[in-house]
Amino acid sequence: MKLPFTGGCMCGAIRYECLAEPIMMGNCHCRDCQQATGTAFAAGMLVPCNAVSITGNVKYYDVTGDSGGIVGRGFCPNCGSRLFSKPPIPELMGILAGSLDDPSWFKPAMDIYTVSAQPWDYLHPDLPKFAKLPPPQSNTAQ
Repeated sequence: MKLPFTGGCMCGAIRYECLAEPIMMGNCHCRDCQQATGTAFAAGMLVPCNAVSITGNVKYYDVTGDSGGIVGRGFCPNCGSRLFSKPPIPELMGILAGSLDDPSWFKPAMDIYTVSAQPWDYLHPDLPKFAKLPPPQSNTAQ
């Protein structure tokens, strides 16, 4: 991957740039991510908040995640594209892989919340699987 990496929403009203490599990349199969994306999982990454600059007006919808913490789901109020998440860890933010200008470099390192995975979804057999959240030592980008 090449730094910085960039992305944005479908209509171009929101753009972002990240100066740091992802801390973790993975696929989340929790019901909240399924409902928020309208499909089987959310492919995303965690990055340090202070490494990301955003232009445009992001709208957030807060939910209580499966962990019990508040999670903000960031989207473009114009086109509806899902872009970001605010996990219960204030120093980190999530970026959805589909919003990247070049999503080809995204390499998920794990499947999480597989307890909620849909039977019709294909889970890559080579990725580690976690019923819920992985232990802290597993949170590394690959």
